[in-house]
Amino acid sequence: MKKTVLHKAIALLGAITMLAGVAACGHSNNADESGNGLKKVTFMLSWAPDTNHIGVYVAKNKGYFKQVGLDVDIVAVAQAGAEQAVNNGQADFALSNLTNVGMYTTKGAKIKQVMQVQQKPSAIWCSLASNTSITSPKDFDGKTFATFGSNESDAVIRRMIQTDGGKGMFDKVTVGTSTFQTLSSGKADFGGFYATWEGVQADMYGPKLNCFTEPDYGVPGNADTIGIITSNKTISSNPTLVRKFVQATKKGYEYAYSHPDDAAAILVKEAPDANLKLAFVKKSMKTIVDGQYWGDLAKIKDGSFVFGTNDTKGAQQYFDFLAKEDAYTDSHGKTVHTVPVAKNISTDEFLK
Repeated sequence: MKKTVLHKAIALLGAITMLAGVAACGHSNNADESGNGLKKVTFMLSWAPDTNHIGVYVAKNKGYFKQVGLDVDIVAVAQAGAEQAVNNGQADFALSNLTNVGMYTTKGAKIKQVMQVQQKPSAIWCSLASNTSITSPKDFDGKTFATFGSNESDAVIRRMIQTDGGKGMFDKVTVGTSTFQTLSSGKADFGGFYATWEGVQADMYGPKLNCFTEPDYGVPGNADTIGIITSNKTISSNPTLVRKFVQATKKGYEYAYSHPDDAAAILVKEAPDANLKLAFVKKSMKTIVDGQYWGDLAKIKDGSFVFGTNDTKGAQQYFDFLAKEDAYTDSHGKTVHTVPVAKNISTDEFLK
């Protein structure tokens, strides 16, 4: 399942609780010191360990965090979501994306993205290759979508179908275990994935997929602005901490981009509970590098693009699209038309 959609669908269920005063009971690690004098910091995953998180694992393994005086604890995502944990102080930093941040700030959260790793969409919307009735998005019309109930994913699918000449009408079924299993069981006809992870999985292990990308079918901007978030409170109260974490994390991702095979081995070693296969992680990293998902390598090397820069233009185009599709709701579930402003929920100041 496309993880931004899955993560949001789960995480946003807790938004009302999050904004009803949980900040008072949150715990921040900013003031804690480890036995070796390093400042203890908590980084929360946004789903299972994968190559989206790899730079943080590399930074920890290579000692980049220790070099700036940080002892970083990488923890599993909370049930209500990483955004909620950051907003209420239970985690100092987390992996998220500007779309999620926009969704949460619409509900009153005070969080901001401080570094963007992924610079272009990697979402793919797919049917099983064995399903010969689907050859392009217009064939999703009248079919069943394997979903976790996100307004965002509905808007994307509807736009893709309509751009391809269809009506944009489809049925939905809630995914029980995995989108792969839901499609293979025949309970649904299509679903969402990431080209850099599930797409690699399908290529290597099956089942084979027939996939379509958002930019090719009318979805504007960048939906997959994956990066590092923290709270506005942490930014204002401890900007030095934020700068140290961002700089070390940036170094970890840059190392992974330049040394993908070595970084893959580090992820497998540092996240043993995930039971990742090295060949699979290497191919995921190859897909990221070959597709230049984290930015133009030549521009990064010559300094004309700073790794980690937030794509506020691409994000805003996507935000505006979602607003037109009535995808934003407040903490009570009511549709709102106040569009998040990408420049207000992100900053590049800590990249320098």
